[in-house]
Amino acid sequence: MPRPLSSPLLLAGLLAGAAVAHAAVPKQFDAIVPRSLPGSPRRWTYASGAAELALAAGVAHPRTRKAAAMAAAAFFVGVFPANVKMAADARHRSPALRAVAYGRLPLQLPLVLWARNVSREAVR
Repeated sequence: MPRPLSSPLLLAGLLAGAAVAHAAVPKQFDAIVPRSLPGSPRRWTYASGAAELALAAGVAHPRTRKAAAMAAAAFFVGVFPANVKMAADARHRSPALRAVAYGRLPLQLPLVLWARNVSREAVR
């Protein structure tokens, strides 16, 4: 039985769910796009959602799983600045919102490790 942190289909589902969320409620994602990125935040929201959808498809398919899972690990590292912005913006919010924002920061590491494990266990 696969361990949760090595399940490729669960990782693909997480990525696909995040992609749908980016399309369904883009405003909440727009708010965490770092200001230093050029262009409109909405463009980055949709681009990251499209990337998550492509990564989900790649991780789900055995032939592309290894490369897609490594790309997902890199993606999780790449979106970390958005989580930092979310935490910084939450400094003056309610304790519950601060807890959610701060709690997201350490969750990136397990996501990176999960994607790396999926890549390592992929059969070529």
